[in-house]
Parts: sequence; C-alpha cells; structure tokens
Amino acid sequence: MFKKIIYFLLILVINISIAMAQSIKPLEYIEMYKDLAIREMKRMGVPAAITLAQGILETESGNSDLVKKSNNHFGIKCKTSWTGEGVSHDDDAAGECFRSYKDAEASYRDHSNYLRGTERYASLFKLAPTDYKGWAIGLRKAGYATNPKYPDILIKNIEQYNLQQYSLEAAGDVPKIESDKYQDDKEPRVSKPEKETIFDEIAAKFSSAKGNSINSHKYINATKGTSLLAIATENDIDLSKLLAFNDLEKDGILTNDQIIFLQKKSKTGDRDFYVVQQTETLYDIAQKNGIQLTSLLSYNTLTQTTDVPVGTKLYLKPTVQTQQANAIQAAAENTFATVTEKIHSVQPKEGLYIIAKKYQVSVKQLREWNNLTSDNLQIGQQLIVSK
Repeated sequence: MFKKIIYFLLILVINISIAMAQSIKPLEYIEMYKDLAIREMKRMGVPAAITLAQGILETESGNSDLVKKSNNHFGIKCKTSWTGEGVSHDDDAAGECFRSYKDAEASYRDHSNYLRGTERYASLFKLAPTDYKGWAIGLRKAGYATNPKYPDILIKNIEQYNLQQYSLEAAGDVPKIESDKYQDDKEPRVSKPEKETIFDEIAAKFSSAKGNSINSHKYINATKGTSLLAIATENDIDLSKLLAFNDLEKDGILTNDQIIFLQKKSKTGDRDFYVVQQTETLYDIAQKNGIQLTSLLSYNTLTQTTDVPVGTKLYLKPTVQTQQANAIQAAAENTFATVTEKIHSVQPKEGLYIIAKKYQVSVKQLREWNNLTSDNLQIGQQLIVSK
C-alpha cells in the first residue's frame, strides 16, 4: 500500500513538472504575438501595448483553457452580432458562449475590428495611440471587463514588460479612420473543423470545388488513397510537373488527405509570417500557405527534418537578415567559382606560351598578372590566367 502511494505521488509530481515545463511565459507570449499587435495597430489604430497587455491577461500568457480550445485571445463573447463559431466556457455565468477562431491571427484581427466597430469604444480612438493609461481606463469604463482592477492590471503588464515600445514602433503609421463611417471588415466565416488536420482546416476555409486558390495558386482537396497520376491525368497536367508543384519526389498513392496544387507555387507567401500550429510539419505549412518548401526553409534557415515547436514564427518572405545571408553566400560561391576558373596549375613541359595560348591571353599579360621576372616555371606553380 505504501509503495502504491509513493508511486502515485511520483506520477503526480512528474505530471505537474511536465505541465509547468510546457506552460508559456509572458515574455514568450509577447515574442510570439508582438508582430500581430503591431500590424493591427497599423491597420486599425488599437495600441499594440494595450493589445498585448490584454492578451497576456485574458489568456494567462497563452495558457488558459479558453484560448487552447478556441484561439480566443481577448475573451470576446459571442454576442448577437457574431455569425462565426463559438465554444462554451464558464465566466461570469456557467456555459457562456465565446467566439472561436481558426488561429491567433484571426483573433487579433477580430479584436481590432470589435473595438473599432463598437460604438461604446469610439471615444478611445480620440486618445493618442501612445496613451496606454487612458486606453486602459477607457476600456474598463466602456464595459470591456467587469473587474475594477482591470486598468491597473493592463498598466502593470505594459510597464513590467516594456510593451510601450511596440506602440511607439507603430505610432507613425496609425491610420485615420472616421468611426461614424467605419464598416467592419471581418474575414469570411470559418466553420470549426471536427478533426484537427491540415486538410480539414483548409477544407473549412475553402469549398472543395475545383478552382480554389491559396496565395493565388489553384489547388484541389485530394483524399487519402488517391493516385497522383490520376490527379495529373484528370487535370491534364504532366505528372512530373504536378510533383514539382507540390514539392514531391515520386508518384504514388496519397497516405493522407491533403491539398494538391495544380500550379507552381510562389517563392513568397501572401503575408509576412506564420505561427506554427499543433501537428504541423514544415511541408504542411508550405502547402497551407502556397509557398515553395525550399523558400520556406531558406527564409528560416531550416532543413526539412527540423522539428519546429508549436508557436514558432516562420517567415514567409525574405527578411533583411536572410537577404544579407543569401547575398553573402552567393558572393562567396561566385568568388570561389571565379577564382578557380582564373587559376592554372603548371603541368610538366608547360611554358608561358602554351598556357597563354590555352587561355587565349598574351604572354605579356601572364607576366604582368603574376609578377614574373623570367619565363622559367615550376611544376605545380599557380598562375593567374585571366582578369
């Protein structure tokens, strides 16, 4: 009996340790979503510092049950105007309806639309976008939260984690929007997939009809057990091209439901970055965003076998750093090729005349390029033969 108790306690400690190890820290949450907050500030004018402070509070830094089952980062309830999916969650009352999103990006976007498009928050947009204290107090007064300490918590988060730097970064690009003329620009309704797979998520976003596109490239939803040759034949595409379009090396039968492109994918995505979700491989992400796998790997300095953790931000376009790195690599490769082409190793019985004739240059040029004071050469001597 004593051994069973010890065993139970040991298992409990291990489970608690694992849970703690997997929890997201506030600074990790900020790093994951700061770019989204900045982008939304530039799009709708909601201060990035406020957005991040709310996200940290409402999701418990990305660890709350609500955000895990709905991607709802801001605790926005369904309300009568919501036409998307929802989940049941206990809050002020048991079993309340909260909005559900396909990913964090959709939640951040809806948060901005919600504040900009709701009349009771209109006064907030008359404040300076860098006035985080005014925004924090204003949100509470407008009824965003019932907790009287809500403004204090937001202000503490902003000051503790220096979130104001992100508002300052975007302050010069805040749009001028007349609240009385604003119209909500929500993304189309996305049905919540019953089974969380890449194929189901894509199918929920787009209909299965032929002619759908991702990143402006046509694709079809192919089911498990379908032959790639059959897809190529049905769509009048050469099999080798179909394989190349989809970063596949050989023909065969699909082992999973997946999207198959009927056109060559782009080297860049239609947005700057993508945040890795559960069960996704790098190949899945490339297909999901309609981008060539080699480009995705290059922008993020990865290999196809790299294990990328959930929440990692992957660039879909070349950053300044990757452009510089690629330029340096290309220059190094070009320099190496150029150097090897212009150097000649002297062989037995070779003289300047034979070498000059071989490379179609003059003996005088060989002497000048190599600072030769005589025509005597040594076997293995390295000569510059072109400039």
